Amino acid sequence: MKKIICLWMIRESENKSNLKFQSLKITGQSFLSGEINISGAKNSALVLLAASLLTREKVLVENIPELTDIQKMKNILKSLGVELIKEKSKLKINSKNLQACQLPYQLVNSLRASFFCIGPLLARLGEASLALPGGCKIGKRPIHEHIKGLRALGAKIHIKEGFVMAKINNKKKRLIGSNIVLNCPSVGATETLIMAATLAEGQTIIENAAREPEIQDLCQMLNKMGAKIDGAGQTKIIINGVEKLNGCTHRVIPDRIEAGTFLIAAAATLSSITISPVIPEHLESVLNKLRESGSDLIIKNNSISIETKSIKSTNIETAPFPGFPTDLQAPFTALMAIADGESQITETIFEKRMSHINLLNKMGASIKTENNIAFVKGVKELNGAKLLGLDLRSTAAIIIAALTAKSESTIGGLEHLDRGYDNFESKLNILGANIIREASNDFFLEPKLITKNSNSNRKDYQAA
Repeated sequence: MKKIICLWMIRESENKSNLKFQSLKITGQSFLSGEINISGAKNSALVLLAASLLTREKVLVENIPELTDIQKMKNILKSLGVELIKEKSKLKINSKNLQACQLPYQLVNSLRASFFCIGPLLARLGEASLALPGGCKIGKRPIHEHIKGLRALGAKIHIKEGFVMAKINNKKKRLIGSNIVLNCPSVGATETLIMAATLAEGQTIIENAAREPEIQDLCQMLNKMGAKIDGAGQTKIIINGVEKLNGCTHRVIPDRIEAGTFLIAAAATLSSITISPVIPEHLESVLNKLRESGSDLIIKNNSISIETKSIKSTNIETAPFPGFPTDLQAPFTALMAIADGESQITETIFEKRMSHINLLNKMGASIKTENNIAFVKGVKELNGAKLLGLDLRSTAAIIIAALTAKSESTIGGLEHLDRGYDNFESKLNILGANIIREASNDFFLEPKLITKNSNSNRKDYQAA
């Protein structure tokens, strides 16, 4: 029966591939106005779902966004024997019957967040086996910090043929607290080790820990479950292990990246909008750069209003929180492409996060790159184009560019977009944009590539 369920989930996941044959038709020179709601944070929700594996009791997670990545994680939990009940944006999770198993490769190879399951599985069951993580091709995202930390906690780990196999060999089948110093403040490694350490014997100290709001959200939920974690949001986190965790109810924080994307879209289209709910402190670096580039901002409690009449060039450099987030580098580059003056965009997190540059240039932008630095000379306007987004944030960037363009654009890559944005084009349409999602099989056809024996029905968009 379990094999049948897994096969069904794999098939369901494969059916999502039709997103590759959908596109957005975007009318340019849009003006946005009004208010929209910001969804729960993708990067927080994914790790919270994994954290629910740490307890036998029921967990209720609220404000879950509707994303393909969330669906993939739900399928992974189901393959482990977890019972899930969805009620609108709420998800009831019952991991009482959690089973150790080797997760099917087809379920995890496209979702990097699947690797978050290793810590809870080890801590709860004493073993775990799962494929190496996938995700957007934006550069190296090694897992050696995760592995090093788990080994420090007493896990025996082997990597073979694309699978990570971890096991606790001591008599108690329990991880042992340890002092761990991360070589870099990896968000994923920090989250993995926090989850693993909650049920470890003794105290664990993580130094050079990441400080992102999503980590703070994770620690808040775990503490509700009975964990003993101090220092969330600081570079030093102390976890005193407990024997078991309880159930709880927890609400996912608002998505700061979605919020930032809509603020940037408003600035690029010289518009005025209000977004809520948000936690302004999570967006401080972004808000500062928007002010520098000419936007007026009003912050009231959990809402932010933006009004932009002109766009001035400003430099940005990505950095771990509280610095400028790498996930907003591509959208901000789209903004700078039509700014008055020259700007410099420096990417310090991912070495391959510049795929949007060639796409923006095909729309008439003037951007040159040298290694991880983009030199942007602002132009008065961009042209519409047929383009294929190559990852989540690059797709968002070219959609923003298309909103400003002087003619119509057709944007593909929605299999990336729907991973991280909840009803993105619908929210933009609420604000006054004119965007239509449509099937685009014909758009993908490439006549010169078709042969009598070819089954291909895909045409390449203009892409880097």
